[in-house]
Amino acid sequence: MTPQKQNRGFTLIELLVVLAIVATLLSIVAPRYVHQTDRAKEAALKANLSALRRVLDEYYGDMGEYPENLLALTERHYLRALPVDPMTNRSDSWVPVQGTDEDDKTVVDVKSGARGKALDGTEYNSW
Repeated sequence: MTPQKQNRGFTLIELLVVLAIVATLLSIVAPRYVHQTDRAKEAALKANLSALRRVLDEYYGDMGEYPENLLALTERHYLRALPVDPMTNRSDSWVPVQGTDEDDKTVVDVKSGARGKALDGTEYNSW
């Protein structure tokens, strides 16, 4: 009698157990990953808004008045380019806030043009 070769491989049960373990790990990790990217976008939005507001203040300090539009910040080399709003992935979605007087058409502040709510429940366009 000759010895028979044993087939080396995984049984169906072993494969199902491994797939169940992988699925369980993914169900734990995937939601955390999604929230991390949202948190990173929100942090980038806050940083970009802070930079734009700082540049508006610098422009006012140098010129004695606020700019007529946001493009004036790049034309006068206060910024190389307008930053990208990470929520809309566009640099032209910023919403300029004009002065309080009816005659005042200058940009005194800037808001995000993104729709939706942040993780803390506030609207993006209220930041």
